[in-house]
Amino acid sequence: MQGEINGLKALILKYNPLVYCVHCFAHQLQLTLVAFGKKHHDINNFSNILANVLNVVGGSYKRREMLRGDQAEKLDELLVLGEVHTGSGLNQELGLQRLGDTRWGSHSKTLLNFISLFSSIIHVLGVLANEGSNYQEKALAKSLVEDIRSYEFVYTLHLMLKILAIRYNFNMALQRKYQDIISAIKLVHFTKR
Repeated sequence: MQGEINGLKALILKYNPLVYCVHCFAHQLQLTLVAFGKKHHDINNFSNILANVLNVVGGSYKRREMLRGDQAEKLDELLVLGEVHTGSGLNQELGLQRLGDTRWGSHSKTLLNFISLFSSIIHVLGVLANEGSNYQEKALAKSLVEDIRSYEFVYTLHLMLKILAIRYNFNMALQRKYQDIISAIKLVHFTKR
């Protein structure tokens, strides 16, 4: 916030400490999601597992190359079978970006890429579980394979993807220059269903 706004906020809070100041509704929504995610056990557990997988798989050049190689092999097989087509902009390489509290816009892309790369991620973790450099690395990789194959993880992965899609629509509505209260109310009713 700018200095003038901070001063005004302090003045208002001086006279009414119960006032709730929001300078950007979209940012407030994002902070609410982060706070909820940290307090809800299943979401927090999901985030921790996902962060561990992203750190392990993307933690070294060798592992990223293993992921790319496995994905390239799968893409070649699909091209031979005619299940995917070639062309400009098609079949681009997918990446796994680490998650952070402030940039939730990239979370949906990371989750989509995680789903697309799921079998390749399992492959890389499987190789690490069998050929890791030490016992801890092998045990962590084996544990992560079990975690991401669990029903709870897969369910939460798809649930979070849907929540982030809804959040994106809210975010766009709340960032418009002229707030359309009718559209915002419709989004709230849609979300409640």
